[in-house]
Amino acid sequence: MANSLLDEEWEVIASFLPKGWRELARSTGALRRARGIRDADTLLRLILLHVASGLSLRQAVARASVTGLAAVSDVALLKRMRASEPWLQALTQEMLARSRFALKMPSLPAGRRIRVVDATDVEEPGATGTSWRVHYTLQLPSLSCDFFEVTDAQGGETYKRVPVRRGDIILGDRGYSHREGVAHVLKHHGDVVVRVNSTSFPLLTARGAPLLLLPTLRTLRGHTPKEWPVQFDAAGTRFPARLCAIRKSRAAAERAKKRALRESGKKNKQIRPETLEAAEYVFVLATMPAALLTAWQVLELYRVRWQVELAFKRMKSLLGVGHVPKYDPHSARAWIQAKLLTVLLIEQLITEARFFSPWGFHVTTAQPVA
Repeated sequence: MANSLLDEEWEVIASFLPKGWRELARSTGALRRARGIRDADTLLRLILLHVASGLSLRQAVARASVTGLAAVSDVALLKRMRASEPWLQALTQEMLARSRFALKMPSLPAGRRIRVVDATDVEEPGATGTSWRVHYTLQLPSLSCDFFEVTDAQGGETYKRVPVRRGDIILGDRGYSHREGVAHVLKHHGDVVVRVNSTSFPLLTARGAPLLLLPTLRTLRGHTPKEWPVQFDAAGTRFPARLCAIRKSRAAAERAKKRALRESGKKNKQIRPETLEAAEYVFVLATMPAALLTAWQVLELYRVRWQVELAFKRMKSLLGVGHVPKYDPHSARAWIQAKLLTVLLIEQLITEARFFSPWGFHVTTAQPVA
């Protein structure tokens, strides 16, 4: 009875997956042999049991054995998950395309790739659980994970961790506002759009004088964006850039000030008046030329990064507990891709919940009424 109930619940979840997802498992190489794992349903259920439930590989296969889902070893599941990276990536992209998270991106020349860099802490379950920090980049708009690194909880956020390809535009929040990290991207022929932390990223004017940030921002009028040519020094080199900024609405500024006050209260620190005034603006550093992206387009691009951050707060909570594949990049990327897929499935379930019927399942094809 319990197993049949689990199978019925799985059918509800499977109804939200993209059309042809089972066939895709074979065409991408995720399901080459049926040894121990008979079909795509079993494989995905095993992966989600491990990833979405925060179970170790050993715990996941033990539970699968007890429920009669599959009889495989933890090593076999690890190998299957490693081979499933392209499949999970394709499922994520298909799910994203039809979700409310679908992102509108600016038109860019060939060879330009937009990526978001982020990090989050992961606590492995158990009394002796270890804290790790997961650093990763996602390509936009596909949300394909193309970089993944695990450090201890003290591993800092920096662009210097990220492999850069010529033409990359990497979006980062204030945690990545460090001159050496931005210089790393520029030296590898990439660009950044990063929220400026004025205390850790001193800027210079086009003439080389220290930039007075708040007096500069006070020249903004209304809600029209503006940009200024700036420079910064790192590793013995001076780099040109642009400071792009816009004044927040009164309501948004008040929310930002309250957040800043809460954060300073948590740290038992007295907040500076300059910090509260800076909360009235959004200001980012952009290193690409204005001919590629205007100030407004730069801010729109940062808004996309901010949208991803808001939309995937649920992913952060899912990432916050689990057993991270720390030593194998293929398994690690598959792990985060499965986390993303879980988020999109949850979002789809929440969106569709109001349309569920008394008969207890989702109907994908409407039947004509006689």
